[in-house]
Amino acid sequence: MEARLKVYDLEKKETGEESLPAEVFAVPLNRALIHEAVTHYLAAGRSGTHDTKTRAEVSGSGRKLWRQKKTGRARIGSIRSPLWRHGGTVHGPTPRSYDYNFPGKKRSGAIRAALSAKVREGRLVLVHDLNLSSHKTRDFSKALETLGVASGALILDEPLGRNLELAARNLPRCKVLRSSNVNVVDLLKYEHVVMTTAAVKRVGEVLAP
Repeated sequence: MEARLKVYDLEKKETGEESLPAEVFAVPLNRALIHEAVTHYLAAGRSGTHDTKTRAEVSGSGRKLWRQKKTGRARIGSIRSPLWRHGGTVHGPTPRSYDYNFPGKKRSGAIRAALSAKVREGRLVLVHDLNLSSHKTRDFSKALETLGVASGALILDEPLGRNLELAARNLPRCKVLRSSNVNVVDLLKYEHVVMTTAAVKRVGEVLAP
């Protein structure tokens, strides 16, 4: 069953209604799937640049410090031995990628579940368009207050206008994305989602099962 939401302009005047495809905006909440998608997103975003030096990489001479036998001391081959202070590290972390394969259908399913939860909670606001006449942050901030989403909002449009990008970039509780780039982490992070009618159409095409 399709959901229907009211469409507003930036002054919160009703301009009509929009039908939301049920297969994208009215699916059951699947917490386990959302958890999987969040875990993968965060893992793929890790830089993985941690590194330790092995005995081949630490500074120090490669000369044998003393002869092997008849010194009364333990045999040693190099000052860079892992047994010594400032020596190399054994089996330490090296640069790696934390990314792993995650099915695209599961990712899309998690986004559909998160979007549907926003609709049920009344936290998805539809606007006709976001064609701003000014790039000033102050003007856009007032528009968000008028829409009732100043506490935090993910703004989705298709395509993104230059004025929108400039006006929103200094707002700490606001993030602007192309609707085709929406992800489950941002949907959970921001309290509200503001979408244009063009974004709804694009999301319906991209996330259709």
